[in-house]
Amino acid sequence: MRPLWTLAGLLSLALGILGIFLPVLPTTPLVLLAAFCFGKGSPRLRAWILGHRRFGPMIADWEATGAIPRRVKIAACPVMAATFALSWAMGVPGRVLIAQGLLMGIGAAYVLTRPDR
Repeated sequence: MRPLWTLAGLLSLALGILGIFLPVLPTTPLVLLAAFCFGKGSPRLRAWILGHRRFGPMIADWEATGAIPRRVKIAACPVMAATFALSWAMGVPGRVLIAQGLLMGIGAAYVLTRPDR
């Protein structure tokens, strides 16, 4: 099972890194998932991601308190709104917009209700 956990962690981390550039993919939850998977599959990769200068503090804060940095909250909500607006402007079907709006609304509510770091 360890190789599968490691593979899941690598895939999650790769998607999280893509999420830095693509507003549709949420970077933070994917990096947190990668850290969890690495904890099950690869102590070496877990130690690496915890020591990473960008990802390490975010993971440590989350594991200790469930905190999300205020600057991440401030960035996340406008990006979700812009993504929704762009989808609407591109003529995405109504049922997709409804699902997108509902899911992004749930995501925004979750992010905004976490403690600040």
